[in-house]
Amino acid sequence: MATSATTTRLSADDLLRLPDGDRFELVDGELVEIPMGAESSSVGLMLGYRILDFTISHDSGFVFGPDCGFQCFPDDPNKVRKPDVSFIRRGRLPGDVIPKGYMTIAPDLAAEVVSPGDGAYEISRKAEEYLAAGIPLVWIINPDTRTVLIYRADGSIIGLREADWLTGESVLPSFKCRVGDLFSGLKAPS
Repeated sequence: MATSATTTRLSADDLLRLPDGDRFELVDGELVEIPMGAESSSVGLMLGYRILDFTISHDSGFVFGPDCGFQCFPDDPNKVRKPDVSFIRRGRLPGDVIPKGYMTIAPDLAAEVVSPGDGAYEISRKAEEYLAAGIPLVWIINPDTRTVLIYRADGSIIGLREADWLTGESVLPSFKCRVGDLFSGLKAPS
């Protein structure tokens, strides 16, 4: 008698109920561990701090860290991705109230910090998924090369180096920080 292996596909609700669900994303019904090293965590926190400080002083929206899940992907209603830093403009959330579960709207900005376990394919795939979900601005930050790749809804991709300025463009008007400032406290590349 032949037997077949069955794979249980998890839902976004299943992920939300997992005790250690903050360590995972959900793609094609399967858990995908989020690799995060100390260096990438530090860079993500530095970026999140700068955006949070700006949004508080300008009352412009909401900033979220790496444990906030977004369930906003048209190709898979149960897909949950967790950018390292994300931003939603004021007025986009119903009543400007943050929901208890996952966000079901796409953020205005998603930033990913490359971690030691991230592959180039996976990072590129995430950027394309974010754009397909309607996120107008995606930043991929690489601590090893001290660069930022900016993906835009219009399909353009530009790269920035340490001396360049990272701006919020039309998503976070007048926000800017020097790319090199995101890497303060890290050992200089040799």
